Amino acid sequence: MKVLLTGANGKVGRAAAAALMAAGHELTACDVARHHFDRTLPGEPAYQQAELTDAGQAYAVVRGHEVVVHAAALPEPTHNPPHVVFQNNLMSTFNLLEAAVSFGVSRFVNISSETVPGFFFPERPFLPSYAPVDEDHPAHPQDPYALAKLFGEQLCDAATERSDLRCITLRPSHVQHEGNYERNLGAQVRDAAVLSPNLWSYIDADDLADAIVLAVQSDLLGHEVFYIASPDNVGGRDFAQILRQYYGDQIELRPLARPDAGGISIEKARRLLGYAPTRSWRDYLDKDGRALAG
Repeated sequence: MKVLLTGANGKVGRAAAAALMAAGHELTACDVARHHFDRTLPGEPAYQQAELTDAGQAYAVVRGHEVVVHAAALPEPTHNPPHVVFQNNLMSTFNLLEAAVSFGVSRFVNISSETVPGFFFPERPFLPSYAPVDEDHPAHPQDPYALAKLFGEQLCDAATERSDLRCITLRPSHVQHEGNYERNLGAQVRDAAVLSPNLWSYIDADDLADAIVLAVQSDLLGHEVFYIASPDNVGGRDFAQILRQYYGDQIELRPLARPDAGGISIEKARRLLGYAPTRSWRDYLDKDGRALAG
């Protein structure tokens, strides 16, 4: 299929591009950065530079594609002014969906975020109601990033209700790759007391890329939302034990898929997408959270 991938220069986009091309799709990579203008080498995708908050540019890059994978975004709310985060992330999604509906695109894969429920960047902190968190957990975002992601999901709802477009939203957990496992997760491997709002969850970029390929190739109708995370927790500890130890009875414990499960449920993605992650922090870090040699 002819696939447009936005945010192609980011850590998610780079992994997704490789996976989509390996799966045989004809890929156009798109990002806000200028192309290198050197000769395209065999195996490299076509590239289009675009500012997706501009409707004209969004329409121009979507035209001629069967599938849109939208991974472009400012990736969190703390390094840009709030209005910049909100406007960039919401309007790019709006413009791409409008273009997808207009041009009869068959599938839109929306990369949302684990932050949608709201307990990641709140001004008035609160905890999840239960764990593992799943797609039915209430969403009460306070920050511009999670708000824009939630509204983006609602835009997908609207698009599928007024057209034949089919949408899948993926909510990735904290994305890791070979070069940042130790930096991001090493301390938490060593000490479970290093808490995170996602309750010791994470996702490998290549497992996320595999989920994106599954979403592109899915026949699911309407709009479905899926959490995408690794099946184990950072540190490989007994989840029930550490949840009780650090949160007491503040978070309801629900049934676990395995004793060392993470705080985000991937059971819906397993069931409806055939999602089967294969990577773990253990592939890159030792038991002390240090990068494995070689």
